[in-house]
Amino acid sequence: MKTVPYFAYGSNMLTARLAARCPSARLIGPAEVSRHRLAFSKRSHDGSGKATLAASGAEHDVTLGILFEIGIEDMPALDEAEERGTGYDRFDAFDVHCMTRGEIVPHITYLARAPVTGLLPYDWYLALIVAGAREHELGETYVKALIDTPCAPDPQPDRPGRRIALAALNEAGYADEADALKSR
Repeated sequence: MKTVPYFAYGSNMLTARLAARCPSARLIGPAEVSRHRLAFSKRSHDGSGKATLAASGAEHDVTLGILFEIGIEDMPALDEAEERGTGYDRFDAFDVHCMTRGEIVPHITYLARAPVTGLLPYDWYLALIVAGAREHELGETYVKALIDTPCAPDPQPDRPGRRIALAALNEAGYADEADALKSR
């Protein structure tokens, strides 16, 4: 099976979330991107902010994430989930520092096409990111920074996206979004 390398820094860091979209996904390990900060400036259809990487140029700005290999047959599903071409643009050679290999390697990732400032993620979406960071042991300092990110409750608690997110959180051992967003 032919695979492609993929860098997840948002909700797809949670293996259960990514596996639901891309069953072929296999973990490589943790990675980081320098001179970028995590921003919730991709406007979702529901009006909330979704994660993207914002270039800052500042050496101290580092965003952590997870590297996966994904079977080429799953890429159309990932492109669809990321709204390639309308919500996010796909970059096929985005350089990330693979922490297990100690080298800079190009990976596929998605960046917001038209970032918007002032957006907040919904609590369930932020919980997916926190759960992924914990699952892959990205460190309590990073997890705390994520937990401290301002977020909003979803005004439509029966939203299909929230239900799917809660199922992924449950599979990862969390009762709900509040459970995932607790400091430990």
